[in-house]
Amino acid sequence: MVKLIHTLADHSDDVNCCAFSFSLLATCSLDKTIRLYSLSDFTELPHSPLKFHTYAVHCCCFSPSGHILASCSTDGTTVLWNTENGQTLAVMEQPSGSPVRVCQFSPDSTCLASGAADGTVVLWNAQSYKLYRCGSVKDGSLVACAFSPDGSFFVTGSSCGDLTVWDDKMRCLHSEKAHDLGITCCNFSSQPVSGGEQGLQFFRLASCGQDCQVKIWVVSFTHIFGFELKYKSMLSGHCAPVLACAFSHDGQMLVSGSVDKSVIVYDTNTENILHTLTQHTRYVTACAFAPHTLLLATGSMDKTVNIWQFDLETLCQARSSEGHLKQFTEDWSEEDVSTWLCAQGLKDLVGIFKMNNIDGKELLNLTKESLADDLKIVLTCWTHWGLICSGPSDVLLLSSTQMSTTESLGLRSKVLRKIEELRTRVKFLSSEIPDEFICPITRELMKDPVIASDGYSYEKEAMENWIRTKKRTSPMTNLVLPSVVLTPNRTLKMAINRWLETHQK
Repeated sequence: MVKLIHTLADHSDDVNCCAFSFSLLATCSLDKTIRLYSLSDFTELPHSPLKFHTYAVHCCCFSPSGHILASCSTDGTTVLWNTENGQTLAVMEQPSGSPVRVCQFSPDSTCLASGAADGTVVLWNAQSYKLYRCGSVKDGSLVACAFSPDGSFFVTGSSCGDLTVWDDKMRCLHSEKAHDLGITCCNFSSQPVSGGEQGLQFFRLASCGQDCQVKIWVVSFTHIFGFELKYKSMLSGHCAPVLACAFSHDGQMLVSGSVDKSVIVYDTNTENILHTLTQHTRYVTACAFAPHTLLLATGSMDKTVNIWQFDLETLCQARSSEGHLKQFTEDWSEEDVSTWLCAQGLKDLVGIFKMNNIDGKELLNLTKESLADDLKIVLTCWTHWGLICSGPSDVLLLSSTQMSTTESLGLRSKVLRKIEELRTRVKFLSSEIPDEFICPITRELMKDPVIASDGYSYEKEAMENWIRTKKRTSPMTNLVLPSVVLTPNRTLKMAINRWLETHQK
C-alpha cells in the first residue's frame, strides 16, 4: 500500500517541519536552514539551502500558488522567500520579538498568520508584508495554526492545550481545552464533511498533543449561524506524545507522527489504521501530504526526511474492503454505509444516503417502496444532467451523463440486490458464529486471535490498542495484566478458518 521511495539526509540537526507545493518539497531544521527539493527526482535546488535565520527554524509553508515560501524561527522573524531563486522577499519581525513557532498562509494568499512563544498571533498582509491584525491567547505558547478551507476563520493551538478560533478580523470566536498536556499540531481536511442545513458547510479538523492523542473535530461557521466546534472521536494507535498530523489532499487519509518513532496512516471515513510506518529512528516531528499526488513526507529528530508513495489501487481496495467495516451491519455508522456504497460501485448514491441519515439499521430496512418514495431513487430523464431529488428543495447532481428510466430501474434493482445480500449476511453472522470466535473487545469475528496473560483470546490489533490506552488491564477481569506479551492462538485461528470455509460461499 505504501512504500519508502526516498530518504533526504542533508540537514545536520533535527527536522522540524516539511511542506509541499505542486512541484517542490521544503524542509526546515534546528540547523537554521530551509532546504528545497524538486518533486520530479528529489534533487536539491541550486539555490538551496536558504540561509537567513540566526536560530532554529520551526516551521515552513508554501503560499497556495507555490511561488512564495514562508519560514519562522526562534530569532523572532518570519521570512518570505521567492521559491524560484531563493531570494528574500521580506523579513517580518514579531512585534514582541518572541520566538515564532508556527506560520501559515490563508487559502487565498492574502494573509499569513504567525504564532509566537509568548502567545501572540499576527495576521500579516502577504502582499504589502505589513502587520494587519494582532491578538494573543491568555496562556501558553502558540505552536499550531490552520486555516479553514474557505478562509473564513483559522484555528491556533497552544502549549496549554487550548484550541482557539479566530475570524478574518482577528476576533476570538471560540476557545476550548482540547488536549490536557498541550497541543502540538492541528490541521483541516480540505474536503467538507457534508452539506448541512441552510447551506452550512462542515469541516473536519484534526488535533494532536502531548497526551498521546489524535482527536477529530467537526467545525462549522457562518456569519448568520455563528461558529460551532464539536468533538467527534479519538484515534488510537500511538503510545507516546503525538507531534504532527496532516490530511491527504482528498481528505481520505490522516497521518500522524509521534515520539514513539512511528507514523500512523488512518482512513478518515472508517477511522481504521491503514498502515504503521516505523522506519524513523527518533521522534517523528513533521508530516505533510503533497497537494495533488499520493506522496507523504515525514521528518524526524534523526535528521532525515522520508518520502513515501501510496499505491492507489491497493489503497482504494483497503478503503472499500468490507474488512474495514464493522462485522455487524446494524452497527454501521453513516460513514460505514458510504464506504459500503463505494465498494459496491454505488458511489453516486453516497450524497443522498447521507442527506437521509441512512446508517446500518436504516440500510437493512430499506425496501423497493422506500427507495422510490422516501429516497426518490427514481431518476428523471434530463437533456444533459442526471439528477436525484431528495426532497422538495434538495436536488443532488448525480452525473454528467444522460440517465434513462431503464437505467434508473436497473440502479434501484442493484441497490435492492446488494441490500438483500447484506440481510443474508446479517442473518448468517448473528445466528451461527460460535461465541469463542468473537473478540470480547470488538464483538466481531476474530481474524488474528492472540492469547493474553489473563488467559482470554482477543483480536490482536484490538488488544494491542487496549494495552496502549487502558493502562494494561484485562478487558475481561479489569485486573492488571501480569504481562503484556500476546501469544498467537494458532489453534483458534485454524478453527475459525475451518468454520468460515464450511459456512461461507
